[in-house]
Amino acid sequence: MTADRADPVVATPHGRIRGRYEHGVAVFRGVPYAAPPFGPRRFRPPAPPEPWDGVRDAGVFGPTPPKPPYSEAFEKYLSDPVVPGEDCLNLNVWTPDPDPAARLPVLVWFHGGALTRGSSAVPVYHGRPFARDGVVFVSVNYRLGVEGYGLFPDAPANPGLRDQLAALRWVHEAIAAFGGDPARVTLAGQSAGAISMGALIAAPQAQGLFRRAVLQSGPPESADRDKVRRVVRRMATRLKVPATAEAFAAVDPELLLRTQAEVGRLSSPVLGGPSFGIVVDGDLVPRDPLEALIDGDAASGAGLLMGWTRDEYRLWLVPGGLVERVDRLGPVALAGAMARCHCGHEVVRGYRALHLDAGPAEIVGQLVTDHLLRIPLHRLADARPGSSYVYEFAWPSLLPGLGACHALELGFVFDTGDVPESAKLAGEGAPQELADQMHRAWVRFVTEGDPGWESWDLSHPVRIFGDLARAREEGRPDALRDPYTAHGPRDRELALWRLDAAAQAAATAVRTPPTAGPATRTVELRSAVRRLRRSSAPRRR
Repeated sequence: MTADRADPVVATPHGRIRGRYEHGVAVFRGVPYAAPPFGPRRFRPPAPPEPWDGVRDAGVFGPTPPKPPYSEAFEKYLSDPVVPGEDCLNLNVWTPDPDPAARLPVLVWFHGGALTRGSSAVPVYHGRPFARDGVVFVSVNYRLGVEGYGLFPDAPANPGLRDQLAALRWVHEAIAAFGGDPARVTLAGQSAGAISMGALIAAPQAQGLFRRAVLQSGPPESADRDKVRRVVRRMATRLKVPATAEAFAAVDPELLLRTQAEVGRLSSPVLGGPSFGIVVDGDLVPRDPLEALIDGDAASGAGLLMGWTRDEYRLWLVPGGLVERVDRLGPVALAGAMARCHCGHEVVRGYRALHLDAGPAEIVGQLVTDHLLRIPLHRLADARPGSSYVYEFAWPSLLPGLGACHALELGFVFDTGDVPESAKLAGEGAPQELADQMHRAWVRFVTEGDPGWESWDLSHPVRIFGDLARAREEGRPDALRDPYTAHGPRDRELALWRLDAAAQAAATAVRTPPTAGPATRTVELRSAVRRLRRSSAPRRR
């Protein structure tokens, strides 16, 4: 490193780079960790970048991977800058002290965006607040959409996830030169980024490259291979080409993006539909990541911080005006949710009994959120008591209808509520006190492995941030409630799923007559619903 504070220079495995000092923090942007994934490298695993001579400038964000823009409805709430260029497998580093002797904790961030959108250049993900508080922060670009998660007969699966592994290996090899400790690496992601982190911490090839992980609103999971193939086949039909990597590589990139957007236009976590996902490939992902982690096959001893927002579904429904449509559909929408979630009528009745003031859209949204997110994260925490910490973000956006929606917590975790891109989702005047509370907890977890509340056990402790509803109950409607621990705040809903699953299993067992299964399930679930109506609120403290 040079002594010139105005121009920090660091040696990476492929050559030296020059960053900038900004507000007392050294920043290096657009650092290549792999070669451009185009030409003969298209749809292939990442390759190392070509070494360079001299000092490469790292003052601005590097190119972002190809991606379609958000729809007009979502663009109102979410920012997704585009930086043109092919050298898109790059990362950024913010460090308080680019000195190998510093040995600081490291946080590696993988953005969300349904594996089709997003980048490390989103201003909400600015790394300065973490570096300010003693953490070396790394944010990563990786291939998206069909380029990163298309499934072809003539190309390896999961190239986008392989990009992430390549970035993690780069961090392990290079981060000491930036003042980081390769033995104190925490992986973190939100939504699709969290799903990716779940797959990585379960991957045999990633073991030894991290110490902890943060999963925000995304569980470890694998997608159905046939479902991903259907996306590719639909694109191929529209493009009038074979569903092969070779044929797709010959298509104009802009046409490929437009076709991808058209095929995925009507899909969403609530409605389902065609989508990309991480698939079991027998190599990087040898089995379902959630099951591997629950069985203890991977990441043994790794600390986990994970959670959700109270109203995840509202970001999926509000921008397109779907709340009103779902409410109008009523029973039809509820039947669709049951099919989407593979649950019976009594689960829906149980939710309605627990949430008497909720309309169909809220019931559908919470059903799908529990099915896709809360149930798998509960299972993961149950399998790893003592080393898992669970949170719920409850503060509602100042914008109409959004509530505590998906992705709203990001500006608070990053302490970037002052950037306009955070206000697009949170509204103007979001409470700095809440950002202080959440950011402090994340820094403490990265640094010490303990975010400041009790770890998961049989009482199911969940740390609640920004609960204005409880403040109103306490007669302080204008106050920001301090974080508190609620024990089992979702247990009553999740108990319905366990009973439903047990009843369905019993109905298919050989010892159970086929005609007895549904009746048995109905009687047991109705009894559970009656008990839930009589039950008290979750214990809090």
